Amino acid sequence: MFRLDELVAQLGGALVGDAGVEIRRVATLEQAGEGDLAFLANRKYLPQLQRSAASAVIVAPDARDLLVDRPRIVTPDPYLYFARVAQLFSPLPVPQPGVHPQAAVACAVPPTVEIGPGASIEAGVELGDGVVVGAGCHIGRGTRIGQGTRLAPRVTLYHDCVIGENCILHSGAVIGADGFGFAREKSGRWVKIPQVGRVVIGNEVEIGANTTIDRGVLDDTVIGDGCKLDNQIQIAHNVRIGQYTAIAGCVGIAGSTRIGARCMIGGQAGIIGHLSICDDVVISAGTLVSKSITRPGVYTASLPVQSHAEWVRNFAHLRHLDALATRVRALEHPHDGRNGRNPD
Repeated sequence: MFRLDELVAQLGGALVGDAGVEIRRVATLEQAGEGDLAFLANRKYLPQLQRSAASAVIVAPDARDLLVDRPRIVTPDPYLYFARVAQLFSPLPVPQPGVHPQAAVACAVPPTVEIGPGASIEAGVELGDGVVVGAGCHIGRGTRIGQGTRLAPRVTLYHDCVIGENCILHSGAVIGADGFGFAREKSGRWVKIPQVGRVVIGNEVEIGANTTIDRGVLDDTVIGDGCKLDNQIQIAHNVRIGQYTAIAGCVGIAGSTRIGARCMIGGQAGIIGHLSICDDVVISAGTLVSKSITRPGVYTASLPVQSHAEWVRNFAHLRHLDALATRVRALEHPHDGRNGRNPD
């Protein structure tokens, strides 16, 4: 439990109203009650602000005086402030150092490391201070994990991967499996290309449940510092992603793609291989990226949902666009030349 003035002392912001109000948790405007701290990040929720039973609220400067009957913390970015308050109320569990008797460990273990039951750690693995290895995890030979990183139960790290400091890998994540690399003979038979690169992950990266990151063919697959990856993402071999890029669930990124820093990629987007995407690009959900993007901005390539019958009619029109364009050119240039002149 924190008093409002204690929160402001730690996190900043301007406090308006009773500084001694005690806060026991953070909550949404709709669900908040006595002892809760809520936040207003979008003015379209003003009606909820007026109805909210929260004991205090976090608001932007332009909403400072919209609610005068309760204390409020005024900050330029209420959502960011809420995130930091939420961290105070819900800190990560403190590691419980030690190796569970049911774990199989073939490397040196620092005294501050926690290794859960059923974990399997091969020879040559390097574990930093405060690392947590959850139940049923597997860590392949030669892998290095930086201090403070946490593996949830049943994470798999193949051999020779590098994981930075203070990362979080959620259950089912598979890091360092072989990329999809094959050469084809004339007979149609596929010949496997050994994948001898690594996966190198920077500091403070979070990787969602059942996300897969393939190792490189010869060079490494690289995920930059501060990247946030949602659940069920597929990142193919030799992909490089710049720092602080965030990728939502079910995105597929084909091999050897380069994605810049501070990008945001919406759910179910697909990115063709061997492309380059510059820094500060936003790709909307469901977009198929089939060519490189060289300028920052928001990119969208998808159709809104519609009834099946309407979709069939619209697609029929799309099929005839080329013929329609030819007819329009003929009407504009009836003599097959420009401005009525015959072509040379």
